[in-house]
Amino acid sequence: MKIIRMGALAASMWASACAAAQVGVTIDAAKPGSVISRYVYGQFAEHLGTGIYGGLWVGPDSTIPNTRGWRNDVVAALKALHVPLVRWPGGCFADQYHWRDGIGPRAQRPVRINTNWGGVDEDNAVGTHEFFDLVEQLGADAYVNGNLGTGTVREMAEWIEYMTADGTSSLARLRARNGHPAPYKVAFFGIGNEAWGCGGNMRPEQYADAYRRYATFLHPGGGNDTQFIAAGGHDDDTGWTEYLSQHIHGWGVRAHGISFHYYTSPGADANGKYGATGFDESRWIHTLSETRRMEGFIAANVAKLDTHDPQKKLMFAVDEWGTWYDAEQGSKPGFLQQQNSLRDALVAALNFNIFHVHADRVRMTSIAQMVNVLQAMVRTDGARMVLTPTYHVFRMYVPFQDAVSVPVTLAHNPLYTFGTDAIPAVSASAARGKDGKLYLALVNANPREAADVTVDVSGTAARGAAGAVLTAAAMDAHNTFAAPDAVRPAPFQAAARDGKLVLSLPAKSVVVVAVQE
Repeated sequence: MKIIRMGALAASMWASACAAAQVGVTIDAAKPGSVISRYVYGQFAEHLGTGIYGGLWVGPDSTIPNTRGWRNDVVAALKALHVPLVRWPGGCFADQYHWRDGIGPRAQRPVRINTNWGGVDEDNAVGTHEFFDLVEQLGADAYVNGNLGTGTVREMAEWIEYMTADGTSSLARLRARNGHPAPYKVAFFGIGNEAWGCGGNMRPEQYADAYRRYATFLHPGGGNDTQFIAAGGHDDDTGWTEYLSQHIHGWGVRAHGISFHYYTSPGADANGKYGATGFDESRWIHTLSETRRMEGFIAANVAKLDTHDPQKKLMFAVDEWGTWYDAEQGSKPGFLQQQNSLRDALVAALNFNIFHVHADRVRMTSIAQMVNVLQAMVRTDGARMVLTPTYHVFRMYVPFQDAVSVPVTLAHNPLYTFGTDAIPAVSASAARGKDGKLYLALVNANPREAADVTVDVSGTAARGAAGAVLTAAAMDAHNTFAAPDAVRPAPFQAAARDGKLVLSLPAKSVVVVAVQE
């Protein structure tokens, strides 16, 4: 008898394939839809824990290789994601941030207490100029969040002038003396953050009045066509979107979008824990079920926008989303440091596929966050750096940036069930990339069973497909500094039969391919 020896991953994939579900996917490539804005793949960097200090910023005098204080290794890794947008300085931190604290010689900047996140000292080493240096190094655009909570109209208006004025005003000259004569480009500007909570515990009526008052006095210069974002609701609350979409307009007031926040949580296990690792299948499926609620939340809010803004002038900006678990054992309270596993990779891919469906309204999002905080792309420890499974999914989905969405329908898509939870086993999205190629993204949420997918591209005969697959043997597989490549993409190819693609998706996997037409 011949003995075939397989590694753990191969054995898991082989066993899953023995019970593969049969799924049909149809791509109507002849019916182009909305453009999937590159800003859907935005990032978020808040003054929170080691998200900036240590994770991104080490200072120009650090022994860790850096460019003007920003870590070379982290910046290079993020550049590979074609990061389109970075939101800064918060978050809750934004509504206690006074921009003048972060300009001028760093040694002379005041030290404040970061009361939102850990009560630690904030020395303001990273301020306006440093932030714009980061986005310029990344080749990204800036999403600056203004302080409505503890700031004043004058303070916010003067920050806009400081960043964007191109004349000889005192603030433009001050910016020049601080090292940047040319105006900065501010692509997006948020007027406050989470006004229903840490941004002031307001009612929608109060915030709408405040938005109109502040926005009246914000006048970007320097050729900036800044888009202004109002602070909207969260979770299943559509009241903020409904009220703001009717009441944030006025003479001289510009409004381009309403924000929305939703964090995915697995719910507590039998021990009352919300673990990032060490979870069982009940926590796996419940997490994926919870993140799929994003579809209903977006649809409900978009319905409100369609009623009050049928011209689709307002975007729905999901500028905080991602997973939220118990903090990593041994980490500092309030630093929101958590591990990042294969489960997080599937969460990201499922959300991307949802955002693509609503590309006409969801024209910008920001995952929380870039480095070391919540569902991060990168984790650091001193000079060491490791890429997370979420990072790899972002890189796999790069071809969808500014691609044109095309309709996808699924047939015979079984439910993946466990306990009281049930979700569709397979999620799919397709788009025509800027390079002219047709791209297909697939997620198999079932951690135990593979899925055989037959893809019919209407109007053409597919010849094959090639791309990458991300999976692992364990549901909580993750990368560590000792084992940085435990979860990483592998090449993936699919053949065609009678003009249709035939793909075998491993259990608990994400697949992105370019279709050969």
